[in-house]
Amino acid sequence: MKKVSVDIESKRLNTPPPVSERILSPDLARGTMLLLILLAHAPLLLFGTSATGFALIIRPEGTTTLDKIINFVSYLVVDNRARPMFAVLFGFGMALIVERQLTKGQTVKGTKRLLHRRAWLLILFGFVNSVIIGGHDILAIYGTGALLLGWLLFRSDHAMNWTLLSLTFFFVFLMPIVWVYFAHAGEPFYNITAMTSYMDIVQDRFSSFFLTPIAHFLMPILIPIITGVWAARKKLFTEPERHRQLLLSIAVVGITLSFIGALPYAISSAFALDIHPTIGGVVYAVHMLTGLAGGCGYAAIFALLGPALNPNKLAIRAIAALGKRSLTFYIYNEAMLVFLLSPVALGLGGLLNSTGITILAVIIWLSAVCLAFMLEKRALSGPLETVFRRMIYSNRKKPALQQKHG
Repeated sequence: MKKVSVDIESKRLNTPPPVSERILSPDLARGTMLLLILLAHAPLLLFGTSATGFALIIRPEGTTTLDKIINFVSYLVVDNRARPMFAVLFGFGMALIVERQLTKGQTVKGTKRLLHRRAWLLILFGFVNSVIIGGHDILAIYGTGALLLGWLLFRSDHAMNWTLLSLTFFFVFLMPIVWVYFAHAGEPFYNITAMTSYMDIVQDRFSSFFLTPIAHFLMPILIPIITGVWAARKKLFTEPERHRQLLLSIAVVGITLSFIGALPYAISSAFALDIHPTIGGVVYAVHMLTGLAGGCGYAAIFALLGPALNPNKLAIRAIAALGKRSLTFYIYNEAMLVFLLSPVALGLGGLLNSTGITILAVIIWLSAVCLAFMLEKRALSGPLETVFRRMIYSNRKKPALQQKHG
């Protein structure tokens, strides 16, 4: 009987929240974010064409007016903006997990163990996505971010605010130095060609994967993760009506700063202007740093939209269904990009321009929306969410619970 009661208590702690308790805004934001990530990642698999841009955001050089407009808009509102929005949602989700576990009686030690397990599994899934599938990965970056910041979830608001402020000053100082260096040193990242083989990709991704922690010094992802934790403590997503004015201010200020900061890079890259590497590195650093404000602004917009939208409308339900299964469909999207674009598969990346790649990204996203909605109608979780959850909670130790029932 003791073992049965322990298992029941463990199942109560580890069961995800019922559908009725889910908040619409984060799911809607995650579903939309997957489109932005597709639009950002798809051009990275193009080859055989002249490219514009630098480092993490490269796009085919526009040959038509429409191509140039698409490149310009993408540099302005997508690139270096989708990733921070996802990071805000990731931090928000971590904070909710901690709150839920502690509320249901889990110990601090047990909750920390759960967070570490989730972080390492994200790194594992990221390894599969990057090295085996060949997609452009963000899961391992968030996993290492969770390992680096997990302790902060159990500290006071004062400690969190000081950490956020310190990291912000640190990265404002560091980013221009890093990207000016890369601008002078030449292209810092591996680019595929028509002759690239699958083993070439595996070898490159395998060797670079273990440098993932260094990515946190190239992309200031830790800042929006902490911002997401702050938003969860302030209940910005769970009680948006109480914080409408604050959310509106974050949205307006964040997106305004994002547009202003992105404009120099968008103009110079979309129209292939020849600028000095030092200026180019600084412009790119400003683009990345102001993207943090943009990601926060986007997240605030979805927090405001959630209560105003009808969750029973077909489009809202479908996009939210995608957001609930963001792990499954993030990897699905990356796999589809590789299958359609990579030279080791269909190789369409050697044929498409900016317009074509944008249309393809939207089609992949719409297919993901349809598949997610089919799972939602059948009350099924995403396949990878199910695997992820089972791997987290299988054979989990329960010392505190055993004492409680022993």
